[in-house]
Amino acid sequence: MTEVVLFHHAQGLTPGVAAFADGLRLAGHTVHTPDLFDGRVFGTLEEGLHHCEETGFGELLERGAKAVDGLPAEVVYAGLSLGVLPAQSLAQTRSGARGALLIHACVPFREFGTAWPGGVPVQVHAMDADPVFVGDGDIDAARELVEEAEDAELFLYPGSEHLFTDSSLSAYDADAAALLRERVLGFLD
Repeated sequence: MTEVVLFHHAQGLTPGVAAFADGLRLAGHTVHTPDLFDGRVFGTLEEGLHHCEETGFGELLERGAKAVDGLPAEVVYAGLSLGVLPAQSLAQTRSGARGALLIHACVPFREFGTAWPGGVPVQVHAMDADPVFVGDGDIDAARELVEEAEDAELFLYPGSEHLFTDSSLSAYDADAAALLRERVLGFLD
């Protein structure tokens, strides 16, 4: 099966992120869940983003890179919202990536100083009325990535929740999360 590195969102390595990873493990995949916040979990997205700003996004990218030291190069990088930063950066810059799953966010691929690498498939997943994904321009970055990459798909789900895959948060949408999981498992297989 596939080896995956799953980076958590701005609220931290919540029980819902762990449950998402466990769902992939139950399907036979090896999933690593690095904790970029050293055990801290935040009650709101705003609190988590404040922590990210205090820590520095560059530092979080470095923590993500350090988290994969010692892992094989041939992994799929996955990120949930904030976790897309290290996932996308590593998929674009660390040789050997098998794929990328960008969930709830997408960064303009040029931010990492390189084109999207050939032979690295990517999926982007978000809700079509998510004020963060749509309002902050991630949807435009995702559409540009789909045009740039050889094998890329953008999946938009009906709704306006940002972290709809996290079963421990009020934003959780069971139907959308189940469809996303089905698509992610298809990608990993």
